[in-house]
Amino acid sequence: MNLADLTIERARRALDAGEFSAAELTEAYLERIAARNPELNAYLEVFPTLAREQAAAADARIKRGESAPLTGIPLAIKDNILIKGQICSAASKMLADYRASYDATVIAKLKAQDAIFLGRTNLDEFAMGSSTENSAFGPTKNPRDLERVPGGSSGGSAAALAADLCLGALGSDTGGSIRQPAGFSGVVGFKPTYGAVSRSGLIAMASSLDQIGPLAKTVADAKIIFEAIRGRDPLDATSIDGGGDLISPRGKIGVPEHFLGEGIEPGVLSAFRAGLEKLRAAGWETQEISLPNLKYSLACYYIIMPAEASTNLARYDGLRYGLHRSGENLLDDYRQSRAAGFGPEVRRRIMLGTYVLSAGYYDAYYGQATRVRELIAADFRNAFREVDAVALPTTPDIAFRLGEKTADPLQMYLADIFTVSANLAGLPAISVPAPTAGLPVGLQLIGPTGHDLELCRIAQSI
Repeated sequence: MNLADLTIERARRALDAGEFSAAELTEAYLERIAARNPELNAYLEVFPTLAREQAAAADARIKRGESAPLTGIPLAIKDNILIKGQICSAASKMLADYRASYDATVIAKLKAQDAIFLGRTNLDEFAMGSSTENSAFGPTKNPRDLERVPGGSSGGSAAALAADLCLGALGSDTGGSIRQPAGFSGVVGFKPTYGAVSRSGLIAMASSLDQIGPLAKTVADAKIIFEAIRGRDPLDATSIDGGGDLISPRGKIGVPEHFLGEGIEPGVLSAFRAGLEKLRAAGWETQEISLPNLKYSLACYYIIMPAEASTNLARYDGLRYGLHRSGENLLDDYRQSRAAGFGPEVRRRIMLGTYVLSAGYYDAYYGQATRVRELIAADFRNAFREVDAVALPTTPDIAFRLGEKTADPLQMYLADIFTVSANLAGLPAISVPAPTAGLPVGLQLIGPTGHDLELCRIAQSI
């Protein structure tokens, strides 16, 4: 088997035809992980025993003629999604020894299909970052260029996929954390409609923005994973039954030209234009549209996200669970435990979030940001009266070098400028590789709420 050419669709046909077994496929990936992961640091932990047990169960199911789309398919799981009995650290010292007591809903759904879990992948600590350099366990390197970042926060999943260390992967996307690393690493990254996939068992960062989604080699593969994990969940009150609606297409893709100004690398803009040409060649008409409040999306995001993150991370106090350091008194216990457990980026966002929620500043910052958020969502709703999807570059630049932006948080945050709006509006969005002769560049398509399958259909056309 040639792992570089293998997709989930091809593997499904080969497994069902008996060309190779799930056990053989799993061993091939475990061998490749052993060879390449030491230099990439894509996996924080590999599960050889679990993977082999799951492969044996998958082979028995295939032999009975009862295979599901993901039966026997080796996947990588971002290390903020709970797998019962396995450590789930969110790449933080705070949870370095935390072992999950239950399965996330998406994991339970994958187990029901007898998918195979190869291991847990690296990320920015508590999913806070755009480069996977904020991991407490070291950065992940981009397999396309080992001196560059793979993106973040799902950089481990993207790197594992790009290096053929898995056939598909799960990530989480709060402001672009699936799409941005997909763009940097040259794979497909899909953020579903908010609520289309249950967040039960996902370690929360910003609850109104977080969404689990797939990374895959092709749009068709991403769609297969999405179909397996989507649906309403009684354990997640925000989950919905939608995400699979098809619409009568108008045949039009909207392009907000006013947002494609300064700050975009010329090579990225050129690749984006080439991607639009491919859309036109596939029969889609492109139309200039206006999203007047899009320019406020990054500022809006970096108020709402830290506010929710500071609230969610308040539970990690060093007493009930997580890392504990003893101080002189109870307050000192808190201070020492959180100082030792959280890295600098997490502490920065906790302080920022606490500030914008504090008395005297709540209305000026958080309240205003929530109002602007609704204006951004309304802009998209107006656009979707005329077009089927909105096209944007996934990122303003190619994968930057390791260490290049760590000293300048504002420059790092700008990597999310084209992706955060979809999370603020709860919309499905997908990044696919754009035509380029150099390092990977992502072309992003954003669709209406609930029209995830239609968005995949558009993306598949290129």
